[in-house]
Parts: sequence; C-alpha cells; structure tokens
Amino acid sequence: MFPDHLIIDFDSTFITKESLDELANTALRNHPEKAHRLDQIKELTRAGMEGEITFDESLSQRMKLLDASRNDVNEVTQILSKEVTPSIERNKNFIRKNADQILIISGGFREMIIPIVAKYGIPSDQVFANEFIYDSNDRVKQVDSQNVMTQSGGKVTQVIALGLSGEIHVMGDGYTDYQLKSEGPATHFYAFVENVRRENVCKVADDVLSDFDEYVKIVVD
Repeated sequence: MFPDHLIIDFDSTFITKESLDELANTALRNHPEKAHRLDQIKELTRAGMEGEITFDESLSQRMKLLDASRNDVNEVTQILSKEVTPSIERNKNFIRKNADQILIISGGFREMIIPIVAKYGIPSDQVFANEFIYDSNDRVKQVDSQNVMTQSGGKVTQVIALGLSGEIHVMGDGYTDYQLKSEGPATHFYAFVENVRRENVCKVADDVLSDFDEYVKIVVD
C-alpha cells in the first residue's frame, strides 16, 4: 500500500546526476581553473552526501567556486531533463497516479527541479529545495540563506515544519536523506543505489533499492 507520504531526493535519485556539479561543468567551461575547480566541487559534493562535512558547509564552499549565470541555469535544466533516472522514467504513470502524496526534498535548486518533476505530476508547492539569488546582470550572486534548506539539518527542519503524519517513506542516496528518519518524522528510509551506492548510507537504511521498480513492488504487493 502506498504510504501517506513519499519523500524523494532529486540529485542522484530522481535524476542520474548531481545538479550543482553539472551547473559547474557548464558555467566553468571556459574558466582557466575549470579542472581544479570541478575536482574541488565534486569532492565537496561527495563529502557532504556521505556526511563527512555538514551540508551547509558543502554548499557554501561549492558556491564560492561557481561562476554561473541565469542562462547557465536554464541550459543545465534542459540537460538534466534528459537525465531522469531510467527506473523513474519507466514508472512515470505510477508516479503521476500517486503524485499528490509525493514530495521532493532536495539540497538542489527549485528552478532546476520544478520543470523536471512537473512532467511527473508533482506540483511546485511539493518541491522543497534551495533557491538562487541573482544580481542585476543575471549572475548567480548567492543562495537564499533565509531558506532552511541552506542550513545544516535543513531537510529535517523542513519536513518537521510541514507537520507530516502517518506512514512516511524516504528515498535517497545521501546521509541527509537518512536523517529524515533518524532525526525527523519519517518511518522508513530506503537507500536508492541505481545511480550511486554509498556504503555508509546503505548500512543505516531499512532497505536498499537497486531501482524504483523494487519500490513499486513493495508498495503494490
């Protein structure tokens, strides 16, 4: 039976990529320090996802290395729309059918996530993620620090604020997703490993999913 709420992570779960890494790859394509900065950004992403550093530390350090414009953001959103995880794409009708009970809670960015998940019937008011602030030249100036998602433990804070009740499943590849159960109201955490497998996350999961098909079998049977 489908739960009262299903929370799905976006990067490396709903899509195969890490959106900020992809944005960096596009924004820095002509930058003289491209290779070095991309390596730093990927390492900061990994450290944040595996819980070695806090998410807010990972995000703030990555933003300092990024030099992106609104056009870059739009371009990468189009690229990521073609990078939906294969098993998510296969179960598009199932997701659309249950979209009212699905939330996207991500350390990624709303304006990149919303156009992609909208195709699966998930409305914008069920997407909770970070937001860019632009300067007068449409360059990314910073991340909105008033958004709880920028903070350490932001996912947990956000979910608690929503006041969700009943059976709450969480599906994701990162340690911050697991914390929605360990520190928040979620009742079940599924480590999603179709795109990336993090052993420290799998060890604390209730179940490990090789793809979304396995989840469908669990809630339908």
